[in-house]
Amino acid sequence: MFIHIGDDHVIRSKDVVSIIDHTLISSSTIVEEMIFNQRKEKNVIENQDNDAKSIVITKDAIYFSPLSVMTLKKRANMMATLNKLEDFSEEILAAEEE
Repeated sequence: MFIHIGDDHVIRSKDVVSIIDHTLISSSTIVEEMIFNQRKEKNVIENQDNDAKSIVITKDAIYFSPLSVMTLKKRANMMATLNKLEDFSEEILAAEEE
């Protein structure tokens, strides 16, 4: 499934490695160094308004999202629930055909 992370960015949920709060950048030298290195590789997608609330780390890129960690978590959970409903509806259709 896909998750809309704000600023017209949609990513595959299976590609998400981590979602962290934006305020952790200044409190962790490891995170700062990772973002610095990924910026050099041009793998960081930042929003133009600099109003990031969270950082979404995927296999291929790092996204600065204007949405909070909790909002993104809710969206990911909603997609997982929808997946289960789709699977359930296929079972119902199969039972109706019998």
